[in-house]
Amino acid sequence: MSASITVVGSINMDLVVRCDEIPSVGETLIGKELLQIPGGKGANQAVALAKLNNDVIFLGKIGRDNYGHELLQSMNRANINTTYIERENISTGIAIINVDKYGNNNIVVIPGANGEVDKDYLNKNVEAIDRSDIILFQLEIPIETVKEGLKISKKLGKTTILNPAPAADLDDEMISNIDILIPNEHELERMSKVVIKDEESLVKAAKVLLSKGIKEIIVTLGSKGVFYMDHEKHQYFEAYKVDVIDTTAAGDSFIGGFISSYGENKDIVKSINMGQKAASITIQRIGAQSSLPTESEIERINI
Repeated sequence: MSASITVVGSINMDLVVRCDEIPSVGETLIGKELLQIPGGKGANQAVALAKLNNDVIFLGKIGRDNYGHELLQSMNRANINTTYIERENISTGIAIINVDKYGNNNIVVIPGANGEVDKDYLNKNVEAIDRSDIILFQLEIPIETVKEGLKISKKLGKTTILNPAPAADLDDEMISNIDILIPNEHELERMSKVVIKDEESLVKAAKVLLSKGIKEIIVTLGSKGVFYMDHEKHQYFEAYKVDVIDTTAAGDSFIGGFISSYGENKDIVKSINMGQKAASITIQRIGAQSSLPTESEIERINI
């Protein structure tokens, strides 16, 4: 049985510049190519889930421009329920991404219509939250909107998941409404105020947030794998070894794989492994949504 998920988040057009190296401040380099690829953390995670045959509803906004039109078409092709997406008289969100020959990247995001996803919009569309079992958030829309969405979701008895990206300071009330937190190391440091240098400090940082009401924390560690912790135990999961082409959307792909499995079986170990398999496919491809795997591709994986 597939999971039923509402994703509340951002929709961007990614302008991806492929180059041998990422330029330093004041430096000009010749790039290899410019790609225009649908993105945005919210939309990426929604597509990741939809490509794994889940029932996905999206809450978010786009502009009345060509980018917005193309992004809506892309989400519809992925069989995402886009009924609740609204268009604003402002530019669609844009991300400018430099990717070097080693697959490293840096990203500048211009929020555009994503900044108009406010509390009133959420309250007008509570039905979209009530229709799903799991509600997924990121931080590329206003934090006050995410805070409201988490509160609404918990009142409706839903499982709440937050990917706190980009990193931000969150208040204790907001943290208390998160069931599963999926940060990377930098985001966990920012939220816990603990400098992470080793396993001991990683455990300490996770404990700070668990003490504030979060039930489970899954920290994505890139090539070092994944760290899991709840109120009783913690565990490391090694990363799959593959040739990295582009790390864009690796975290989004992991989240899609994890939630797809978790919504079906509530088994943390199986679900983290599913997320790792999804991410291992994504980092061998260029782009965001274009790199996300299908369920059959993950089933064929043999690593």
